[in-house]
Amino acid sequence: MRYLKLPLMAACALVAGLAIAEEPYPSRPITIVVPYPAGGTSDVQVRKIQEPLSKLLGQPVLVDNKAGASGGIAAMAVARAKPDGYTFLYANNGLLIAPLLYKKSGYNPLKDFTPVGTVTSVPLVLVTNKAVPAKNLQEFLQYARKQPSGVRYASAGTVSYGHLATVRFGQLAGIKVDHIPYKGEAGTTFAAKAGEVEMLLTTPSPTMLAQVGPGGLTMLGVGTEKPSPVVPGVPTINQSVPGFTAEAWFGLLAPAGTPDAIVRKVNAAISTVMADKALQDWFIKTGAQAQPSTPDAFAAILKKETAQWQDIITKYKIEAE
Repeated sequence: MRYLKLPLMAACALVAGLAIAEEPYPSRPITIVVPYPAGGTSDVQVRKIQEPLSKLLGQPVLVDNKAGASGGIAAMAVARAKPDGYTFLYANNGLLIAPLLYKKSGYNPLKDFTPVGTVTSVPLVLVTNKAVPAKNLQEFLQYARKQPSGVRYASAGTVSYGHLATVRFGQLAGIKVDHIPYKGEAGTTFAAKAGEVEMLLTTPSPTMLAQVGPGGLTMLGVGTEKPSPVVPGVPTINQSVPGFTAEAWFGLLAPAGTPDAIVRKVNAAISTVMADKALQDWFIKTGAQAQPSTPDAFAAILKKETAQWQDIITKYKIEAE
């Protein structure tokens, strides 16, 4: 009888393993890792969908803020997590830019993650100060082309999304742009208002929008492909600069190898949550637009943007500070 125990134990272990493997998903709390401190755009967005997502999936959704290294700490943590559907990364465009500049970033955005889907998009808007003689984008381009040294522009920092997006804008518009980096978005808004720079491509936060018009800034265009409800009535930049778009996306990624069934289930839950009209209105007020996508569409965005940013970084010899 003692020789029968090993096969019996092996059989029991196999049955137990199959039972675990067949557990309905999710069967325990899910963690969404945010690469920035509490209170930032990414954090606020995740916490807004946290409760409705928990209700849909039937398990608590936890938020884990892992700030540092331009989002790299959070990215590495998720890339190395078990691909079982219980750890996700809430990323934005910065996920793609860092590895192109830092050889030791510790992750590859196209190989180390499984795209789940975009959640929201935040358009960049082009503003200038009242001292610039331009009431619309065409007039601004005419003005810019006459400046021997080009036009100065602000960004929230070297190799930030706003920095690279403005380089691309200058490239497509045929104008020379002179980069002046600041620390954070608040500094860039003040710089534009004070006339330290002639232009600024930035997100339409409530604070920035308060400076448009009587505040001293003129909004010339929005970076979406079609008119955006975030800034109604503002023309798209691509009407004057064909091919130019600038939208910061926010989306969910899972570790590479996460089962497709889990990815699809979470994607469907996100789509359902973001279909809520009240939630959509709330996001619009914060400068964002609900924009859920399929995993395949998100994968295509990641691939296209990576090539785009690599081209700009190489062509203009942009280096991290």
